[in-house]
Amino acid sequence: MTNKKVGWLVLIIIGLLLPLFINNQAQLLLFTKIYILAVFAMSYDILLGYTGIISFGHVMFFGIGSYSVSLMLKHGGQSWLNIVIAIIIAIVLSAVISFIVGVLSLRLKSTYYAMITLAFAELFHILSLKWRSLTNGEDGFNFSKYIPDLLKDRLNFYYISLIFLIIIAYFLYRFVNSATGKVLVAIRENEQRAETLGYNILHYKLISSIVAGVVASLSGIMYAISYRYVGSASVFGIDKTIDALLMTIIGGVGTLFGPLLGSGIINIAHELLADLAKVHPIFERWLILFGILYVLIVMFFPKGIMGSLHKYRNSLPLFKIRKSKDG
Repeated sequence: MTNKKVGWLVLIIIGLLLPLFINNQAQLLLFTKIYILAVFAMSYDILLGYTGIISFGHVMFFGIGSYSVSLMLKHGGQSWLNIVIAIIIAIVLSAVISFIVGVLSLRLKSTYYAMITLAFAELFHILSLKWRSLTNGEDGFNFSKYIPDLLKDRLNFYYISLIFLIIIAYFLYRFVNSATGKVLVAIRENEQRAETLGYNILHYKLISSIVAGVVASLSGIMYAISYRYVGSASVFGIDKTIDALLMTIIGGVGTLFGPLLGSGIINIAHELLADLAKVHPIFERWLILFGILYVLIVMFFPKGIMGSLHKYRNSLPLFKIRKSKDG
């Protein structure tokens, strides 16, 4: 068994046992949020870490998933069928928009993709604000009474979120280690050389974009159900894309484990710094401290935490000897 598999196995065991040591619903919700946003960050890592594409509007897929499930439950009623329909709608809509945005921009430099995704994200944000009859504008709406009873229980939903994380992580692991995933890495490293070898660059970038968009929409569905509320600022705000970017960079770009680590660090630090505001007035400006934390991590861990650990491991004499024997 490889070190990566052992690491994931340990995390799964910790995740299964964690509720035994949690005393309140708030902490349970925090770890549920970590799992869901880790999936969102993983979807972003497919673009940034494995394909070398920067997106400023990745949050639109997250918002599509959130609004799909919330509107279906609100207008269709408390039904598992409505959740299934919402999942299908989110997957189809995200795939179609990913394809359209990709065709429009991926033939050119990645900068154009970043700007076009930002424009589309703002379009959806404005649409959610102005279409008040459907979305209730910036106030959003609560749909807790329409959620199936199984999902209302915080402990049940915690384990469902953990299973969701495991399934998506396994799917993405298989994807990035497939032949398609290897081509995406080749494109990230040297796009011109990959094209010279005969690979259709646009084709593979579109696959990456669609996979990332669909996974992000699924995380949006889970996020909306978790909070039982949806609003334009909470699911279409650009800060969600920035969070995904930071989770990926801090945890380690191009490592699916990195976004999970980044999600844990950012969300736990967010809660701790917010709580410290009650202790001393200086911590009322906790966002500034949060920014300083980001800067320090990027300065001392330029490749992210996982990337730095891999670099340190590779520099160990024992690992070099083992690697030379394997070669």
